[in-house]
Amino acid sequence: MPDDAAVARDAAEEAAALGHPAVPPDATAAYGAHAEQVIDFYAPRGTVDRPAPLVVLLHGGAWRAPYDRWHVSPFADFLARRGFAVANVEYRRGAVPAQGPPVGEPGGGPVAGRWPETLDDVAAALDALPALVRAHLPAADPGRTVLTGHSAGGQLALWAAARHVLPLGSPWRLDRPPPLRGVVGLAPLADLRVADELGVCGGAVRQFLGVSGAAVRPSLGASGAAVRPSLGASGAAVDAVDAGAVEARYVERLAHADPAALLPTGIATTVVQGRTDIVVPPAVADAYADAAAKAGEVVGVTLLEGVGHFPLIDPGVDACAVVAEEIAQLAF
Repeated sequence: MPDDAAVARDAAEEAAALGHPAVPPDATAAYGAHAEQVIDFYAPRGTVDRPAPLVVLLHGGAWRAPYDRWHVSPFADFLARRGFAVANVEYRRGAVPAQGPPVGEPGGGPVAGRWPETLDDVAAALDALPALVRAHLPAADPGRTVLTGHSAGGQLALWAAARHVLPLGSPWRLDRPPPLRGVVGLAPLADLRVADELGVCGGAVRQFLGVSGAAVRPSLGASGAAVRPSLGASGAAVDAVDAGAVEARYVERLAHADPAALLPTGIATTVVQGRTDIVVPPAVADAYADAAAKAGEVVGVTLLEGVGHFPLIDPGVDACAVVAEEIAQLAF
């Protein structure tokens, strides 16, 4: 349990990182019909002699609705001022339930993620990106693309870089590795099993996978297509309540969503982690790096002393410059 000083420091870091004014993009394009299926584009600032490396950014926020892409728009602008072209991806997240305990009470508040829509969106965005970049971000070089994401967005970035090693039949599987220079996870939920064991973000992992408590949302069938729950006589979804069935579904979905289960990828991967992070503790990054090593792959881990969870996306602090350098090492 973090002490009061650690909690206060984390709150101050969060307030600083999220206190910057949102930065409007240079262009926005849709990759689907839903209002949240959009990508904001930031062109590299200043004189550009040749197409700039493309950074694809996936925001965090525990896959929950109150946190959208706007809170990382200052970070996107920071990267654009460092000479990168940036694609800031939005995706569908969990929502505040219409019924249940109010926000702030035990069991209340927004749910983390939408299964399988959150992963549907990230896959669709990445698949649509080359054509959208050609149309809306001509200063970008898609041949020098680096994926990055913060917190829950870090899980999504690592997952998107590993789609070619998803289980056979997965609806998101690629036949070949995505054309990436690399991926940089920023305090990512890189090992979902360990993050769940540590209670990261208040049970967000199981909510994200649709297996929180007794509720079980759509499964992946034998064909890999999403299978919706059966409907009862009233038309309401019938949820499995057997604890064993819930745990089996949890394990099944980990195989499709957990970056630590999707190794090796053959794609250069770096994790940047604050040593004093109490939101996503360093143990999660350590577990992912250990899983990579067991799979015969080396994952770079950059640990920042005296840094918590939010400075990694805060343009006002030095940690953000370290992140930009890690991306540059892969992109240039």
